[in-house]
Amino acid sequence: MRPYFDPEYENFNQRINPPRVCIDNNTCSDCTLVKVDSMNKNGILLEVVQVLSDLDLTILKAYITSDGGWFMDVFHVLDKQGQKVTDEKTIEYIEKALGPGSNIPGAKKGSTSPGRSVGMHSIGDHTAIELKGPDRTGLLSEIFAVLAELECNVMAAEVWTHRTRVACVVYVNDVASGQAIDDPCRLHRIEERLRHVLRGHGGDDGQGRGAHTKFAVEATHVDRRLHQLMHADMEFDEGQGDAADDGTAVTVEHCEEKAYSVVNVRCRDRPKLLFDIVCTLTDMQYVVFHASVTSDAIYGIQELYIRRKDGRTLLKDEAEKVIKCLEAAISRRVSEGFTLELCGRDRVGLLSDVTRVLREHGLTVTRADVTTVGEQAMNVFYVRDASGQPVDMKTIDGLRGQVGQTVMLNVKKVPGVAKAPEQTGGSMAKTNFFSFGGLFSKLRV
Repeated sequence: MRPYFDPEYENFNQRINPPRVCIDNNTCSDCTLVKVDSMNKNGILLEVVQVLSDLDLTILKAYITSDGGWFMDVFHVLDKQGQKVTDEKTIEYIEKALGPGSNIPGAKKGSTSPGRSVGMHSIGDHTAIELKGPDRTGLLSEIFAVLAELECNVMAAEVWTHRTRVACVVYVNDVASGQAIDDPCRLHRIEERLRHVLRGHGGDDGQGRGAHTKFAVEATHVDRRLHQLMHADMEFDEGQGDAADDGTAVTVEHCEEKAYSVVNVRCRDRPKLLFDIVCTLTDMQYVVFHASVTSDAIYGIQELYIRRKDGRTLLKDEAEKVIKCLEAAISRRVSEGFTLELCGRDRVGLLSDVTRVLREHGLTVTRADVTTVGEQAMNVFYVRDASGQPVDMKTIDGLRGQVGQTVMLNVKKVPGVAKAPEQTGGSMAKTNFFSFGGLFSKLRV
């Protein structure tokens, strides 16, 4: 007779030691502290950072440690307005998402948002479509035009481009019924039409790097899924390295005292930077045991102590791959040019019309975030001139006159990328930065 194994046993420790979440607005005068203490488990750091990032909270500093089976984090955060987090709904959401309720067996985190583990809006019944392929000017316009022609209403979409590649996740439903599309013949027709569009000026090269279209089944966090799609392209092997003068520096060293591999990152600070780094390391099957994160208002500095899942440190070739993957993950959200924020009543074909106008004005979309809340469409497009030249203000005025007739349009210039400052000795500058490496050295002495 085989021994009985209680399926609830793995949740026993978390039931008797539930996670504790504290939102502290008293300790610091200029930011909110989010403190999380919990039993350690695989992927917990990514879950925590994901919750904070999806709420658009800026992480100014973070201290992370997870040795000995216990996970203890402190995050210094601000809201989107650069103020302390005082909104009761946001505080309640963090406590619920990271607290004891999040560990109830069978509870599905993120059931309120398509492909996201957390999110503030629900878009209802939908079909998720994943696409990746060679990028070109006007591609997004063609994709949305095909979906409109096939009577698919785009409820939400996230689009990333990097170097010569594009990846996007699109959430659609049927125009007539407002329900998810589940007819196999229709799904096949949609898939074939979209694959044909992606192959427009490229095609599969036999290595999985060409046109790719599929319908998503698992509700993976959308940003994480986009990282996975672009990582699968092995884009960093193309020999088209990112610009060396943007201030980004990634190194991997070995910590003899505690047998860790130490990842040091210094780059221009921006929202969701920590999420992108932790997400990439997690999907590469590395575990972050300790980390220190800080920012000097321009540059973010991160020091992460990692091991492989089997407890070993990184080999030389692994370290080189980690560096290239992190450089790619960091640069995917870096945009130049302008952001176009559009808000208006949603209708079938709206995205097709807007992206067509962008293409006609010689603009290429580098990133896009499409959301529908009720009957309102709220879309953000990051655009630049297709020729690589600065965007002419006459072009922006033309957009205002053409697009602004049907929706509200707000145009913002993306801040330029700062050049890397001089560094002495080739080392990363660390001002007022707590380092676990320094702590280990003191303990050794």
